[in-house]
Amino acid sequence: MALLWLRFALACYFIGLIYAFFALTRTSDLFSRIALHAASLGMVFHFVSLVELFVSGHMVWASVHNGESLLAFFSMIFFMIIYAIYQTTAPGVVVFPIVFFLTFVAAVGQQPFVFTSSVSKGWLIPVHIALIFTGYAALLFSFVASLLYLVQERRLKAKKPSSLISFLPALEVIDQIGYRSLLLGFPFMTLGLLIGSLVAVSTYGRMDFLDPKILLSILMWFVYMIMVFTRWNSGWRGRRAAVLATFAFVAAVVAWAANYFSTIHRFAAS
Repeated sequence: MALLWLRFALACYFIGLIYAFFALTRTSDLFSRIALHAASLGMVFHFVSLVELFVSGHMVWASVHNGESLLAFFSMIFFMIIYAIYQTTAPGVVVFPIVFFLTFVAAVGQQPFVFTSSVSKGWLIPVHIALIFTGYAALLFSFVASLLYLVQERRLKAKKPSSLISFLPALEVIDQIGYRSLLLGFPFMTLGLLIGSLVAVSTYGRMDFLDPKILLSILMWFVYMIMVFTRWNSGWRGRRAAVLATFAFVAAVVAWAANYFSTIHRFAAS
């Protein structure tokens, strides 16, 4: 049943996917509201799916497919928070396709891949994964804001009338979305990495800093820290902040892909 609920959520997210492509060429308040309600309903189905997995004891926290499902759900939570604050669905142009893709991969997986290491056991692992994915979701929205900022800035400077300009919020609003996403996500990412380090040391007795996952995660966190520092202390805004956010997101994607090459986080057939 958990997989069925997830596929219901996928169907709702598909409406958001259509809206994302539609919004690139024209605006429609009606379609925007429909996509928003569909995404909200999808979140309900998604939540039910996750709860049923957890209650039934079938939630494999280290599963690739469950991880993608969790990341998609946390990303939707961030989207709804941003909508509640700024009353804009503009981030959905990027977020909805990503959420749909993550949910699609999770929903069609018949035999998920899981960690083979004993590190996948224990109550600290769910906490570690939840914190890390919250940080990932925040970083995603910082990246989304950077894309929207660059698009809006370029179009405004070109002085070409476009329906997309009316669809996107003001540059200041986009900049605030990116900045607040950073401030919210950085503590979660930091704490998640610290707990992951604690689990690794308690399990293996040491930290293997040459492990691809650990090395790239540290690099990602370092870039994340630079982003927060430059925004907080140096007042970096606009294009420079957007470019740095893009680089940090790429680092996060590479760190995620490193799961397949890590001796600690390696995925193998269950």
